[in-house]
Amino acid sequence: MSAQDHAGHDHTHGGAAHGSLKGYLIGFVLSVILTAIPFWLVMDGVIDNKQATAVIVMAFAAVQIIVHMVFFLHMTPASEGGWSMLALIFTVILVVIVLSGSLWVMYHLNANMMPGLHEMRQMP
Repeated sequence: MSAQDHAGHDHTHGGAAHGSLKGYLIGFVLSVILTAIPFWLVMDGVIDNKQATAVIVMAFAAVQIIVHMVFFLHMTPASEGGWSMLALIFTVILVVIVLSGSLWVMYHLNANMMPGLHEMRQMP
């Protein structure tokens, strides 16, 4: 069978390779592991330092993004004539903006919305 079967339609989708069942299963198992480990770290309080835990969770999130890009989106440096590299750069920029913005908002919400310890002691 050639790539141009079924009434002359091209099923290669621009030269991008389709994933195999093995590739999807590897990606799924890695995704589950990369989700379960940070969940365990946070829920069991394995690391006492909250900042270190947050950094570790974000590192696992970044690795999981790469796993999704490789195993599910099939992004490699050679596919689609270099457009994947531009998509990777765009993704990295968006992830940095979203993570830093989320952390900034959560920090300021915690600092400005939570009553201080001295205010709680003065309550009747």
